[in-house]
Amino acid sequence: MEESAKKETKNSGVKDLAPKEAKAHKEEVAQSIKIFRKNIEAARTSPADKVEAQKKKGKFTARERLQYLLDENSFFEIRTLAKSRCTDFGIKDKDLKGDGVITGFGRINGREVAIFAQDFTQLGGSLGLAHAQKIAYIMDLALEAKIPVIGLLDSGGARIQEGVDSLDGYGEIFYRNVKASGVIPQISVILGPCAGGAVYSPALTDYIFMVDGISHMFVTGPGVVKSATGEDVDFDTLGGSKAHSQKSGVCHMVANSEQDCFRQVRDLLTFLPQNCFEKSLSTSTIDSPDRKTPFLEKVAGMNPKMPFRIQHVIWELADENKFFEIHRDFAKNVVVGFIRMGGEVVGVVANNSDHLGGALDLHASDKAARFVRFLNAFNIPILTLVDIGGYLPGVEQEHGGIIRHGAKLLYAYSEASVPKITLVLRKAYGGAYIAMSSKYLRGDFNFALPSAEIAVMGPRGAIEILYSKEIKSAPKEKVEEIKERLTKEYAEKFASPYQTASTGSIDEVIEPSSARQRIIRALRILKNKRDPKNNPQKGNIPL
Repeated sequence: MEESAKKETKNSGVKDLAPKEAKAHKEEVAQSIKIFRKNIEAARTSPADKVEAQKKKGKFTARERLQYLLDENSFFEIRTLAKSRCTDFGIKDKDLKGDGVITGFGRINGREVAIFAQDFTQLGGSLGLAHAQKIAYIMDLALEAKIPVIGLLDSGGARIQEGVDSLDGYGEIFYRNVKASGVIPQISVILGPCAGGAVYSPALTDYIFMVDGISHMFVTGPGVVKSATGEDVDFDTLGGSKAHSQKSGVCHMVANSEQDCFRQVRDLLTFLPQNCFEKSLSTSTIDSPDRKTPFLEKVAGMNPKMPFRIQHVIWELADENKFFEIHRDFAKNVVVGFIRMGGEVVGVVANNSDHLGGALDLHASDKAARFVRFLNAFNIPILTLVDIGGYLPGVEQEHGGIIRHGAKLLYAYSEASVPKITLVLRKAYGGAYIAMSSKYLRGDFNFALPSAEIAVMGPRGAIEILYSKEIKSAPKEKVEEIKERLTKEYAEKFASPYQTASTGSIDEVIEPSSARQRIIRALRILKNKRDPKNNPQKGNIPL
């Protein structure tokens, strides 16, 4: 056996190194490893003065952010040593670490994600061609691997030293944002300035997070605005977290600190599937599916004109009363977000009478429509809670395009093929009732509480049109009495949920206290309504 082994070694042409040669070879390998480690360490180290400047602004470094967001020791970095090929304006001599961006993969709650973090300590995190290529590469891999992409953005925008190459780099990223839209979840976290073309990649993603005081987004900065229009505006007023979470609607979530922001991102991901070919993970819960919902009895007994916060109903229906609200400060007349019911993820769209009476307006229509389209793209059932008197009237709304914007919600619900469950809480009038996942937009289960009013318009307004002659001819002291009688008669005959149920527009009138139980039962019935693998992919266009 030994002779055979020696013969085989001899025949293979492999010879043992002499002791002297072996020692030299070993030293050479050790030196190579030492140089490699030195290069990697250098590539991962930022200038101390730049790090100090970042800290003074209350910001973490890019690598610290990755540590806070990802599971411990899960980051898998790639293209650490990538560098710009640009030689103009002294770029070659600046030795930009990783060309200003860290890219790789990690785990959040044990699930794989692709991630990039722009490094503001490296030429302000500006985007050059190599920087863009690194981001584009992990986006390509994420799309192939069918895992979410998270971007931590902290950049001054395009690197002007690289000219059009930097703009081309943005084009590569935008194209991939669109290709990944509706296929894998995309999340943008704004952790510093985000200006010019840089804002459009986040706008193409599904969710944008900002941190109060350090996050800014704008196409043109305060200086350009001043020179172009004469308006004097500061960074926060122009593009801070309040501006975008309350007015423009660009931002979905605002945090008070970076740590809080990362916690929110981790929480959001618990509700999302890895991709459009899967469903969100089920969880166990101690909250019984048969738990009663007494608060809905109070809602049913309320005057339909009395406003209340719809979040109270959502908390009552949700497992363990937990609700992850999206777009909390924008278009408050509609509330959207995620809950679990019976351990399963559900997306909620609800009219909020506490703001503008819950009426649909321009912004609320866009907010609800895009959320519905996201839910449909990622196989998440939709629960719609209806308490609406109609569309918001006014010249501003009409000239702003309420017809066009309202149609987006009609389109989104009609297109959605995920399970759709609707519960009419109090009032549901006119075209707005149709828009809120009504039966003829193919709602699967449409329920109503016993006190619900469903009609073309409110009973009071209806009788003033239908019985205008009788009311005008009545004695003044009798007018109010006549109106009350006619309103009651009209409501019983035309606005009653039992009347609507008799025509099939409502499937069932249900006990308020059993609402949670009935909805969970309906969700379980519809569990296999759509197979994600056979779901035609639809992009989540920013409406």
